[in-house]
Parts: sequence; structure tokens; C-alpha cells
Amino acid sequence: MIDIKNITKSFGNLQVLKGISLHINKGEVVSIVGPSGAGKTTLLQIIGTLDKPDSGTITIDGTNVETLGQKKLSEFRNQHIGFVFQFHQLLPEFTALENIMIPAFIAGKSKSEAEKRAKELLDFMGLADRASHKPNELSGGEKQRIAVARALVNNPAVILADEPSGSLDSKNKIELYNLFFRLRNEMGQTFVIVTHDEQLAELTDRTIHMKDGLLTGEEDKTGNNTEETVQEPKETI
Repeated sequence: MIDIKNITKSFGNLQVLKGISLHINKGEVVSIVGPSGAGKTTLLQIIGTLDKPDSGTITIDGTNVETLGQKKLSEFRNQHIGFVFQFHQLLPEFTALENIMIPAFIAGKSKSEAEKRAKELLDFMGLADRASHKPNELSGGEKQRIAVARALVNNPAVILADEPSGSLDSKNKIELYNLFFRLRNEMGQTFVIVTHDEQLAELTDRTIHMKDGLLTGEEDKTGNNTEETVQEPKETI
């Protein structure tokens, strides 16, 4: 599903990623953890094609994204990658239903097609009765579930989540965790989650540890044999 090979990234004189290689399978729920400044969010942004690496390759769902021009890359991102952020990022002037439909409109889908899919997702989320509500009329947990539905509206290959439970209370965190695994079990959805939430990381299939721009090891909770690995920095010019 996702193949990352020797990714490096610097901002000025600061090298944030020092040669990251990682494979993520379809249907996996993978968490990336590590201290602040480890490079987790930078890696997630590069996987999501929101930023470009200085070197290395990324293949998502069979496409080498480094070969795509800007227009094709934007289309690929819209159709193959869904995003969930810590603070839902819903547009306040639109209803829950309308917020979910926005990526479908960007993809060129008709109003009837987008609305049908959005209503299916609202029903799946248990929020059919909140379709006409605007974000300021929704609870924190409801807003985050709407954000997940928006990420799913174009049936993406992968969902990338950056601290998705960071703004939620304990009850809503559990509901969000359950939703992620239900989506994986029922839809085969792949998740890559950057998180400081140890409880969420413990529940994922694999936990990838990062420090100082390197992968320092991983824990596989699926029963597969996974050795702890440490990546040495790659020399870059």
C-alpha cells in the first residue's frame, strides 16, 4: 500500500528526516510515536504529498507520487488520501453534510452522487440526525467524526491522522478509536496515525518509534515476527 524509501528532508541547516524507509500494508492501522521534534508530522505531511522530500521515493497504492506534476498530484491527493487533523478543520459556514461533500465536489462528482455518499457516511457514523447542523452546534466528538467522514467521502486508499484524539475527552477518544478499527474491519481502510496518545498507540497493529529524524524501532501487535530496527543516518549532499 505505502512504500517509503530513504526519505530525507531539511529546513535550512536543520535535517528533520535522515533517511526514512517504511512499508505499510493495506488494512493496517499504524501509529507513529516519538518526542516533539522527532519528525513525525513532517513525515506524515510528506506521505500525504503536502510537502516534498529532498530525496527518496514514496509509492502509494501503486503510484510513485514523485513522478506526478502539480495538477496530477493534487488530483491524486484528493482521490487517494484522506486527512484527519487534531482540530477537525470543519468550515463553520457549512452544515455537517456540506462539509463532508466538499472533497467530492473537488473531485468533480455531481451533487447527487456526493450527497448520497455523504449521507451513507453520516449514517455509518451514527450522525444522520446531525446532517443539517453546523459545527458550532456539534460536540467535539461529533465534529471529529464528521471530519473522519469527510476524509472518507472519496473512498481513499489511506487515511492520515495527525493527533486525531488530541482535543477530545476520554469518552470521545474511545469512540474515535473504535471508529478507526471498525473502518478497518468493515471497509479495509488503512490508517497512519501520528500520536502522543499512548492508549491509542497501544491499540494499533504496529507502533513505529521515531527520534531525531530516524526510525528507532517498531512494535508489531499482530503476532508477526518483527525485529527492533535502528536506522543509521544517510549521508546527503
